[in-house]
Amino acid sequence: MDEHVKEFSEESVEQTNAQKYTYACSIRFKGAKKAYTFGTNDSQYVTGDQVIVDTIRGLELGEVIAELRPLEKVPMSTPLKPVLRKATKQDLDNFARNKALSVEALKTCDNCIQKLKLDMHLISAEYTLDRSKVIFSYVADERVDFRELLKELASIFKCRIELRQIGPRDKAKFIGGLGTCGMETCCSRFLPDFDVISINMAKNQLLALNIQKLSGQCGKLLCCLKYEDELYKELRANLPKMNELLEYKGKKYRVSSMNMISGTARLENREESLTLTLNELRNDTSYVNKQ
Repeated sequence: MDEHVKEFSEESVEQTNAQKYTYACSIRFKGAKKAYTFGTNDSQYVTGDQVIVDTIRGLELGEVIAELRPLEKVPMSTPLKPVLRKATKQDLDNFARNKALSVEALKTCDNCIQKLKLDMHLISAEYTLDRSKVIFSYVADERVDFRELLKELASIFKCRIELRQIGPRDKAKFIGGLGTCGMETCCSRFLPDFDVISINMAKNQLLALNIQKLSGQCGKLLCCLKYEDELYKELRANLPKMNELLEYKGKKYRVSSMNMISGTARLENREESLTLTLNELRNDTSYVNKQ
């Protein structure tokens, strides 16, 4: 779930929240990994409660996942939306019914897309709790003119329609699957947000720059390249680069390989090759100026 908010100064945000709410409440929505913070003056909410909240998309059903916290202890950069009330049996029934209706809405929208011959691939459909809006998520290689599609869908569903384009990483997160490690992909299992992944992270880990092997199901660089990046930066501090020309015990060598896990490096010249520890590589060698 993406929440879009207007920009406010920190001072105005604090004033807005302080005027309205006493507590901050952490809410997670069905199928989402990320938790969102809402405001409330009701101290009765406890972990596990199903509640109705007001979001930018409309009314939504969420679950309280942590104890309430005093608002003054929670740094906020945006005004909080409210927790409206605990969910009733009717709310839960509506939520279950909306899931069934979403399946039908997905088929209907897909049929309309095929009819209009639009170059877009529909991923999901989702109703807000009160069914005042239906949100369709899709992927497309280029910008799509869906004005006619909006008109047709509005005439069918008789409610507000939102068409939301998502990227390949969001698509992979939604669909799921197994990663190269044999486990469920991180994005669909636990990642709340996507970090920026760069090819320099692969270079820091001395991996072969084979983009196909370094890419996930989304076609982008693997998210797991980020996990050990800081450690590899620390391990490689003050170490020479690969193929750097060094002098060791009066002889010149090139750095042919390094293994951060075993803590060793291999130096070679035309006559011989030898293995040093990374500490020896740092302390017992000197750089040779390149001609």
